[in-house]
Amino acid sequence: MPAIHSSLSFYMKPLFLSNSSLFPRKFTVPKEYLLNPRSLCALSSASNQNGGRSGARSLSPSPVSDDLQKIDVNPPKGTRDFPPEDMRLRNWLFHNFQEVSRLFGFEEVDFPVLESEALFIRKAGEEIRDQLYCFEDRGNRRVALRPELTPSLARLVIQKGKSVSLPLKWFAVGQCWRYERMTRGRRREHYQWNMDIIGVPAVTAEAELISSIITFFKRIGITASDVGFRISSRKVLQEVLRCHSIPEHLFGKVCIIIDKIEKLPLDVIKNDLKSAGMSEAAIEELLRVLSIKSLTELEEILGGAGEAVADLKLLFSLAEKFGYSDWIQFDASVVRGLAYYTGIVFECFDRDGKLRAICGGGRYDQLLSTFGGDDIPACGFGFGDAVILELLKEKGLLPPLNHQVENIVCALDHNLQGAASMVATTLRGKGQSVDLVLESKPLKWVFKRAARINAQRLILVGTTEWQKGMVGVKILSSGEQYEIKLDELE
Repeated sequence: MPAIHSSLSFYMKPLFLSNSSLFPRKFTVPKEYLLNPRSLCALSSASNQNGGRSGARSLSPSPVSDDLQKIDVNPPKGTRDFPPEDMRLRNWLFHNFQEVSRLFGFEEVDFPVLESEALFIRKAGEEIRDQLYCFEDRGNRRVALRPELTPSLARLVIQKGKSVSLPLKWFAVGQCWRYERMTRGRRREHYQWNMDIIGVPAVTAEAELISSIITFFKRIGITASDVGFRISSRKVLQEVLRCHSIPEHLFGKVCIIIDKIEKLPLDVIKNDLKSAGMSEAAIEELLRVLSIKSLTELEEILGGAGEAVADLKLLFSLAEKFGYSDWIQFDASVVRGLAYYTGIVFECFDRDGKLRAICGGGRYDQLLSTFGGDDIPACGFGFGDAVILELLKEKGLLPPLNHQVENIVCALDHNLQGAASMVATTLRGKGQSVDLVLESKPLKWVFKRAARINAQRLILVGTTEWQKGMVGVKILSSGEQYEIKLDELE
């Protein structure tokens, strides 16, 4: 190729990045831009007096002051910002969620982050009420930020009714909110991947869902030596309680208590079960069954005729066909904490025991009727974004996700900024990413910028070259440089 014109002489020098902080931890804003709490109370009072209508009384700004008020620039406790490097990781994770869902033939759905409070209170009892971000809106309606996605899914299924054909295979990736104690991998807001199968009563559905999670793990480098699944069935508990004449309406409460068996002392669990109405004999029998880690032993106690044992045996048989037997194990103590589960339940855990549950799910055949719909067989799982990222850090499996741009375009003269914009537009029209230098900058700055964004090519627009309808190109990885006509630039 012909040598590039001297006006586009290229050079590369070492890059030095400053470690100094760009921004202070706090910044200041004028007080008139801060909401006056007294004005807020006045607004609330006016809202109630006028049937909750917004705009019933204008909100007076706080008095203008020359003083400046410091505000905390950190996000609220338990929440996160997503600067570019974290956003790249989040997008990578979500892309894998979506790709696995696509591989399994699922369709994506979403729901409002803000839902009716009753949607979550009615199905899980009082425990989740304590974790809800809930309030009364200006229309005097009780609403809440969703703590999970499954109730919203159930609401949508009821809404669609017979306009959709079963089975439904839907997935969602959405933000959820719970006001709870924060630990490693647990925040007050998180994103959750849900996959649900609606309309299939057989445990083939649960087997398929577990297969999808394992497919996801394999995509990101997690193996069966890193994580495993504990699997049981709510029907195991039902059969034990039925033998001891425990009323059906206590079943959900007992499940919530048992779900805390690894978090609370055994004496506390026993006292809670006794308070729930269980006899000493029933409690001892229940705890004995919950300690079982073998399907064979469970069958010896419950017999092989019950649904619980039959479902579990079929699921473990299907696991062999799917090829993930080494990922799963039976554990009767797994019940899951939400009251709506009715059959198979499962949790994924890290084998080192350093983290809380990575994901969990199960069958919920009777959830729709709690919202006034007809019951439809259903199962699904929820998979949060926080714990899996902790696990990837622990295993050194976080991918390198640097900012990458294919081209950086720079005008060598201020009068050529329009020409540089034309070059950028041409390349973008061909599907290439372009970082256009928007100000007159020395080449030293441009090269540093190119290195920081991992640009593949540097395209310079110089006076002599542009008069010939050409631009200068430098391949940054090899140092190769040449001139080329704009319409030939690919």
